[in-house]
Amino acid sequence: MLGFVGDVGDLAKIVMAQEGARDMPGGRPALEHELADCLWSVLILAHRYNVDLNAAFLRTMDGLDQSITARGTTHALRPG
Repeated sequence: MLGFVGDVGDLAKIVMAQEGARDMPGGRPALEHELADCLWSVLILAHRYNVDLNAAFLRTMDGLDQSITARGTTHALRPG
């Protein structure tokens, strides 16, 4: 978990660099690498705690869709 927190911090710095808010070497390859690191951590945590990540994701997105629809927002969270 602590490694994931560190990876998220690294990702935040890279995203800030991508947005021009800070200087940081690495560019697109660094962004791709850090996103993959974060995804790996999430997958490992889900496995460790026996979480059906697919089902949890779909429930969460459905809840967000309902919340956005209730507010009358036209932005879709998922294609389709």
